[in-house]
Amino acid sequence: MIDEKLLEEWGAEFKEFAKNEVIFWEGDSCHFYFQLISGTVKWVNLGDDGKEYLQTIIYPNQCVGELPLFDDGLYAATAIAITKSILLRLPKRSFKSLLEEYPKIHFSFSRLLTERLRFKFYLLNKMATDQPEKLIVGLLDYFKLNQIHISPDESLVILTRQQIADLTGLRVETVIRVIRNLHMSGKLKIKHGKIFYEECA
Repeated sequence: MIDEKLLEEWGAEFKEFAKNEVIFWEGDSCHFYFQLISGTVKWVNLGDDGKEYLQTIIYPNQCVGELPLFDDGLYAATAIAITKSILLRLPKRSFKSLLEEYPKIHFSFSRLLTERLRFKFYLLNKMATDQPEKLIVGLLDYFKLNQIHISPDESLVILTRQQIADLTGLRVETVIRVIRNLHMSGKLKIKHGKIFYEECA
């Protein structure tokens, strides 16, 4: 997203988070720009029943929690380290000054926000079909075409079945059943419990 050295020059500091440690809570005030250096982070909404609704998974060199940096609102979701993770955090005021100094970086954030919004439109449209198989295939197609959550060299789906359930609102049992049926119909492959997806509808 932003060059690490540039972030450090503007005063960013490294901060380490343990597995399952909360980075920030939904509803908190935003004071920093966070960029992941190593590890994996999930951005989720937590229901009253404790169920997680997955918004996205963050990989190294990606940012998390950027919305309040632009609208000065509160965090829209909770960020949790999936694995031991290291993030660079830059104070919000310094982040805004950096964007003023580097308009191209500002443009890259406009693109990122648009891509994430476009994905939400796509996902909501697929969820409206009320057909779990079409929803999951549509999701995998989107990931494949946009080269996210699927490794380009092996076509390995990086998301777990539980994460797919959390992302789509389906029960994990439904996701397991649908993926098994897709394997049996040849639309994807399961090897040693891992999912491999090569097709695009």
